[in-house]
Amino acid sequence: MGTTVHIRDLGKHVDSTVTLAGWLYNSRVSSKVAFLVLRDGTGLCQCVVGKQDVPPEVFETASRLGQESSLKVTGRVKADERAPGGYELQVAGLEVVHATTDFPITPKPHGHEFLFKHRHLWLRSRRPTGIMKIRHTVIDAIRRFFNDNGFTLVDTPIFAPSAGEGAQTLFSVDYFGEPMYLAQTGQLYLEAAALSYGKVYCFGPTFRAEKSKTRRHLTEFWMVEPEIAYAVLEDVMDVAEDFVCSIVERVLKDHRADLEFLGQNVAALEKVKKPFYRITYSQAAEILRGPQARELLEKDLVEKNARITQLKESIPAKEAARDRQGVKKYEQEKLAAEIIANREELADLEEQVANIPKHMELAANFEWGKDLGGSDETIISRLHDRPVFVSHYPRGCKAFYMKRDHEDPRVVRNFDLLAPDGYGEIIGGSQREDDLNVLLERMAEEGLVTEPYEWYLDLRRYGSVPHGGFGLGVERTVAWICGLKHIRETIAYPRMMDKVYP
Repeated sequence: MGTTVHIRDLGKHVDSTVTLAGWLYNSRVSSKVAFLVLRDGTGLCQCVVGKQDVPPEVFETASRLGQESSLKVTGRVKADERAPGGYELQVAGLEVVHATTDFPITPKPHGHEFLFKHRHLWLRSRRPTGIMKIRHTVIDAIRRFFNDNGFTLVDTPIFAPSAGEGAQTLFSVDYFGEPMYLAQTGQLYLEAAALSYGKVYCFGPTFRAEKSKTRRHLTEFWMVEPEIAYAVLEDVMDVAEDFVCSIVERVLKDHRADLEFLGQNVAALEKVKKPFYRITYSQAAEILRGPQARELLEKDLVEKNARITQLKESIPAKEAARDRQGVKKYEQEKLAAEIIANREELADLEEQVANIPKHMELAANFEWGKDLGGSDETIISRLHDRPVFVSHYPRGCKAFYMKRDHEDPRVVRNFDLLAPDGYGEIIGGSQREDDLNVLLERMAEEGLVTEPYEWYLDLRRYGSVPHGGFGLGVERTVAWICGLKHIRETIAYPRMMDKVYP
């Protein structure tokens, strides 16, 4: 029995005998050799079981193992560039910890609905594994940035007595007979901490009871929120810019192979460098109503309709090829996987094409004073090859705590940061209103009762200073960095309006 090691460390043990403990990811068996692909959470390793190299009962066991059986495999490590991870194991011994049969997620193709129904098992597959590893690195990079730049972590409450954002998206709970809400943001509490410690951040789950089924929305998601005392809007934007650059740089450094496996355009991520584009809301409104937006959507319509025509021709042809007599099994499975992917792409494209005329109309008739919608953000972000700040939104469409601009009282000193490639908002932030009288006036405009906010108003009564901060949504950021179509892939167990299982 060799020393038990992880697959990621096999390069340190070439020509040595080691033991791997993991699960059977896939296998291929012939009369003389069994190729077992083992996974252990750190990588994949091909384990070669030669019939002449092991006792007959070991080869017989290896030949009959079911997918996801848990194993301990002992053998000599060999370098092989063709193997997954660059190394393989020449097997001398095999111990079955648990024999599995009829694992539901086979190498055969499955649709997304089936895979998310079995999310607890699909997490073992290579695609979600790559995404979860990148998510882990994004979170580590987030903490590293703030911890290394003088911020103090402050954990804010999950139960909140009042709204931090719109009251219409609050989840209410019974708190010992009293009404309480799941937190939409930790910001209000964080402002108090910033006036105590200077630079602070919180990081945790947040909740929005938003009745939306779009690919950008979850009801439960993770958000990091820094807050900085003695800071104006431009200071906060500078921090956000450095912050996003540091996350992307870290993921590119640690996960280039994972990004390529996911089909992400790595070259596009490499363009995420300072300075980001900076435009105002009013400039964004002009872009939406102008020729650039119209030409972009018209081009989309032509290209997507052409692709729809192509798919409607190719899917039946692939179905006929799949069902033809004499087709080898591996070719059938390859065609079946392509058909499922093509059908999902076709349904997605048909939905997009149906929505493009509406998006064109919304953009062409965009009225100053409205908040940017998802399609508006998509257009703006697609017209820029790096993240773009949109600042100075109309006061009426933003939260009560945002500072009124002294040069144009119609707008507030805030920003959204839009990721490129149509991913839209990943950060929202602002300079906070630090004048008590102006804040009270704004709350009256919104019809907010001041009593639940008295503690928050105290921050303006005792030692008020210019300050600001922002919130970054982890899931939207991971979706953008990984190039994912749907945000539900970015978290292990997504919670959506119609999905709470498993």
